[in-house]
Amino acid sequence: MYKVVIIDDEPIIVEGISRSIKWDEYNCQVVGTAGNGVEGLEVIRREKPDIIFSDICMPNMDGLLMIAAIKSEFKDIEITILTGFRDFDYAYQAIKLGVTRFLLKPSKMDELKEAITAMTANLDAKRMSLQPDASGAAGMAATKEPLDKADEAACMASDGDACADDEGTASVNSEAGNFIVHNAMKYIEEHYSEKLKLSDVADKVFVSQWHLSKLLNRQTGQNFSEILNGIRIEKAKLLLEDPSLRIGDIADTVGFLDMAHFSRVFKKQTGISANEYRNKVLSNR
Repeated sequence: MYKVVIIDDEPIIVEGISRSIKWDEYNCQVVGTAGNGVEGLEVIRREKPDIIFSDICMPNMDGLLMIAAIKSEFKDIEITILTGFRDFDYAYQAIKLGVTRFLLKPSKMDELKEAITAMTANLDAKRMSLQPDASGAAGMAATKEPLDKADEAACMASDGDACADDEGTASVNSEAGNFIVHNAMKYIEEHYSEKLKLSDVADKVFVSQWHLSKLLNRQTGQNFSEILNGIRIEKAKLLLEDPSLRIGDIADTVGFLDMAHFSRVFKKQTGISANEYRNKVLSNR
């Protein structure tokens, strides 16, 4: 059976969806519920459901970021959004991230059932695409007759559909990954001067630090430390243009814990020391 998780900060909605739908008729079972996005992500990672019904306008949670986090970690998961937020651009972005249905509250029972039917159909199709056609293979082996032109065309069309599905999935995964990396980079830019760790950023974009590290490396070609130090050094270079600022104070301002570490990183990235950089900049004025 397909596993279902329901996430909404309104208990009456969670209860209503859980109990009013005859899930077994859709080959589904509700395996978990949550009242907020953070708790919802915990349930999703624990239960690894096939289907999610979720609000995206909940306290302390960016709904689009939650969707991106889910889709980037669980690429085959089916998601239906339930929301009272009537904004076309928001809906469009959610769909780009891989949402199957975007339903406005209050949702009608027919809309919910149609969403379940659509999601289970998608899951069925994915499962079928992974199964070898045993009967077809047996028939081919028994007769050993070549395909005629019509059969060849049909097979090519079928392969084309499969390729299109793969490309669509890859596109969704790319959108989700881009969205997460964009928000992670934004957070690093805003908090570079703090004692920042990869786990801090991962928490803010609702993915594991391992997954975020993989996404950052794939998108930027750099690891977290390289990205953070790169931002810090660029900020330091701007501050070095002010001769009244001591280099030690600049190192502290941009987030380095000690002067020696700052000096090593600065020279590695620029090829010269911070003092040489300052003199070079000031002499060119």
